[in-house]
Amino acid sequence: MTLSSFPVVRLKPKLDARPIRFGFPWVYANEVVTDRRTKAIAPGTIARLEDGEHHPMGVVAVNPNSKIFCRMLDRNPDALIDADWLRGKLTAALAHRARLYAEPFYRLVHAESDGLPGVIIDRFGDVLVIQPNAAWADQLFDTLAAVAADVTGATTVIKNATGRARSLEGLDEETLVERGGVDGPVPVQMNGATYMADVMGGQKTGLFFDQRPNQAFAQSLSKDARVLDVFSHVGGFSLAALAGGAQSAVAVDSSAAALDLATQGAAAQGVSDRFSTRKGDAFAMLESLDEEGAQFDVVICDPPAFAPNKAAMDRGLRAYERVARLATPLVAPGGYLGLCSCSHAADLAKFRSASVRGIGRAGRSAQLIHTGFAGADHPLMPQLAESGYLKALFFRLMP
Repeated sequence: MTLSSFPVVRLKPKLDARPIRFGFPWVYANEVVTDRRTKAIAPGTIARLEDGEHHPMGVVAVNPNSKIFCRMLDRNPDALIDADWLRGKLTAALAHRARLYAEPFYRLVHAESDGLPGVIIDRFGDVLVIQPNAAWADQLFDTLAAVAADVTGATTVIKNATGRARSLEGLDEETLVERGGVDGPVPVQMNGATYMADVMGGQKTGLFFDQRPNQAFAQSLSKDARVLDVFSHVGGFSLAALAGGAQSAVAVDSSAAALDLATQGAAAQGVSDRFSTRKGDAFAMLESLDEEGAQFDVVICDPPAFAPNKAAMDRGLRAYERVARLATPLVAPGGYLGLCSCSHAADLAKFRSASVRGIGRAGRSAQLIHTGFAGADHPLMPQLAESGYLKALFFRLMP
């Protein structure tokens, strides 16, 4: 598409365009002039954005089926969104991660924060898992996959087109191998632990790289400790703890498949004799362990997003409070409790308040010793609160 053939999308007259000019990457449907022409623009179309006075603001991806009508791609209104443009974005993203990590296991692209709106790319050595969660990326997926493979040298590219974000864009779901192939779970080395990532059928892309620094902090508390890892997925915190010299670790999750991968990771790590699993609903397991009189030196709870949006806020905060209340009795005097939230709608202050209430309702006093966030391969876009979703609070429960 040539510059002259770009359709034009215009902000409503008198709309305050300063947030967009100062870096906010989205334009909502109620902020643009929506006539028959704009409503007829096909999802994923590249367009030029103008303010209400017809001044150019940049190149955007348009999706009339989404509440996010436009996603800013480039603030240069003359930019061409092609293979060379993608190469520039991916090369810059790779340069940052190469400085951070000696091994090629990380989030390569974190959507808007890396200038590729709606695009997630996780790297597992020679395997890339790409989530094209916006219509424009879905349209350009073949080019995106080819450029990403060329820039990184990856031999396998998987399209993971599943999840809530795609449904909000009006996109279908599918998972397929774009190039190369995988024979089974991919071993990932992180914090001295070995994780088995199911890149074809696992949760999200197969592994949560964002918790790396929080798992490292938990690891620092875990030497000679008894550790409980609740909502463990593939053993994120428990296997890190064992790599740090934990006496024992128990992983709790409702997914048998995830626990099987955790068990495989423990075997690959050579710590099977100190690792065990319990399958079941996490809340029920916490209650059951309390009834058994179980005690641990370190307890970590890393639940799914209980408050994925503002509408679910109150219910989600009650769930986080309940997790804290049920986990607290399991922590030995002087032990440590780690509580995590990946709900962007529940900000740090709200999550901290819910956690402290839960600890208090369990009759314990605590010191907040550490607050953690996502790793540096998940950069936060300052203008977009949604990009800073992960919080981790570590408490020492008083003797």
